[in-house]
Amino acid sequence: MPGLALPEAAVRAGEPALAEAPANPQPLIALADVGRRYRLDGLEVAALSGVSLQVNAGEFVVVLGPSGSGKTTLLNLIGGLDAATSGHISVAGQAITGASRGTLAAYRRRTTSFVFQTFNLFPGLTALENVEFGAEAAGRQGTAEIARDRLAEVGLTDRMNHFPHQLSGGEQQRVASARALATNNPVLLADEPTGELDFATGVTILELLRAQAVAGRAVIVVTHNREIARAADRVVELSSGRIVSDGAPAGGRADVAKLHW
Repeated sequence: MPGLALPEAAVRAGEPALAEAPANPQPLIALADVGRRYRLDGLEVAALSGVSLQVNAGEFVVVLGPSGSGKTTLLNLIGGLDAATSGHISVAGQAITGASRGTLAAYRRRTTSFVFQTFNLFPGLTALENVEFGAEAAGRQGTAEIARDRLAEVGLTDRMNHFPHQLSGGEQQRVASARALATNNPVLLADEPTGELDFATGVTILELLRAQAVAGRAVIVVTHNREIARAADRVVELSSGRIVSDGAPAGGRADVAKLHW
């Protein structure tokens, strides 16, 4: 499925505009009773159990929980990087549960964009080339200009031609964010996108991610940081692989610039 285009108010001039949403849109992301179990040293471990979740286009959702609660597993399932062992997942009207490898490869290129906690940059490509690759894989035109613009947004204008091994961990994380921002895929998934960043840069990244939700993408951010969760439209809290709460942030949504962590 081709990626959703973003509205002109939120993107550079000349980029495509978002089509009007239907009056009663279906959830962009829908999980029904999803489970993921692993075999570990002869034992079966439940990473997720009975997870049901719906996310609409234009929502900024934070998945909150401690290490080992199933946050990254949830993102990997939605992103088509892992397969559920039970339940059903559909994204943008496409059932991905049990889909073939080829179908999932196309799905990852055109439906989801991922900011990996471990960055997953190509070591033989410069920062500019890594971001341009993401835009090209998503089927965009003018990828070099898009890549330069997105790297400028994350403050890396002077580091575009550096290779990953020449960048700090925080700079690599910003490249990974720029790569996801460079696509126009309808779903953006970010795993601890501020983990390696100083506060000011982290605020910039969160503001960019929130802008993507305002522009019509479904944005899901994984974090263990409750302060970051205050910037969300919804907070989904996981514990031991189960959703224990799902609703607005306590006290209501806060502006990103007013957060402190």
